[in-house]
Amino acid sequence: MRFGGITALDKVSFAVASGDIVGLIGPNGAGKTTLFNCLSRLYACNEGAILFEGRPLVATPAHGIAALGIGRTFQNLALFRTMTVRQNILCGGHCRTRSGFFANALRLPGVRREERALDAHADELVELLELQGVAEARVMDLPFGTQKRVELGRALVSSPKLLLLDEPAGGLNHEEVGTLMTLLRTVRERLKLTMLLVEHHMNLVMRVSDQVVALDFGRVIADGTPAQVQANPEVIRAYLGAPA
Repeated sequence: MRFGGITALDKVSFAVASGDIVGLIGPNGAGKTTLFNCLSRLYACNEGAILFEGRPLVATPAHGIAALGIGRTFQNLALFRTMTVRQNILCGGHCRTRSGFFANALRLPGVRREERALDAHADELVELLELQGVAEARVMDLPFGTQKRVELGRALVSSPKLLLLDEPAGGLNHEEVGTLMTLLRTVRERLKLTMLLVEHHMNLVMRVSDQVVALDFGRVIADGTPAQVQANPEVIRAYLGAPA
């Protein structure tokens, strides 16, 4: 992936196994968010292939990614602030509905069935994410950590197979990070999800991930278990500098 004369991603290649949580780490500017934007088709990579369940993604438009089974949260929250928690979560499920404009205008039986199914799924996620007490509260009135869980719920309601998490621990305190760690494991087990996680919080990444991939200046410098990556000299150099 190039931006003018800058190569943001250079021959990056790794695999994410079904059901795993994979941590993607690297210093600022390493290319992590650029990679996420390529995966979700916000960027069109200049070369290479991206495969999801063996299917190439490079020809899929950005609006078709969720329907394939890929969900995403963002580093900067982009919630509908004046809407309630439940309404925000429901918004993420409309990519799974099939009824068209006229069916909705006429309130045909199929529309009502879809709405009931989506309502039930949203209620399940509200319970899973422990948002029952604030389900009807406006998002703008809630603490930042709670808003993070709302965004996670909005990504999950589309029933993704792969969830892209862009710095989910950003802005959270120590206690909230611990809660998030438990929540990610629970979500993975309950919903049978695969997760690709970009995060600077190393304790979270190393404790929750099955596999860790490290980037530096747009290249993969390590790929392995958390213990292997932590001990990799290139990773230590990238984070701490050569003298360390």
